[in-house]
Formats: sequence, C-alpha cells, structure tokens
Amino acid sequence: MTSVEQQERNRLGDELYERYVKPVESEHPGQYVAIFPDGRRVFAETVHEVVDKALEEFGPGGFVFKVGERVVYHLR
Repeated sequence: MTSVEQQERNRLGDELYERYVKPVESEHPGQYVAIFPDGRRVFAETVHEVVDKALEEFGPGGFVFKVGERVVYHLR
C-alpha cells in the first residue's frame, strides 16, 4: 500500500469515527466499535469480539476503534 493510499484510508477512518461514533461515545465508554463506510456499527467489550461480530454480520471493509481513541485496525 502506498503512503497516499494509507493517508486516504486514515482520512476515511477519522471521518467515519467523527460522523458515526463520536456522537455516541458517552453511551459506549471503553468499548470497541467496528464502523463501515455506510454507517453500520457493531459495539463489543473486546477487540476480538468486535472483529468477529463485524466480519460475521457485515464482512470485510470496516474500521475498528476503541471508543474515545484512534483507529485500531482496518478489516480487509
């Protein structure tokens, strides 16, 4: 992946977090969230649980965050 592609992915992740997760941060403190470009979200207590749930329900293409923090992982 080129640095331009990585920068675009980082920008998209930040945008998704601001739009779909930041408004509900206080409802999910300390949890993990998988967020997809169309706004679908999955919350869970552990990163492994959120990845498993997200892949099972929606497949690859989401971003994983710890609520209140930056991107943890991009699901490919």
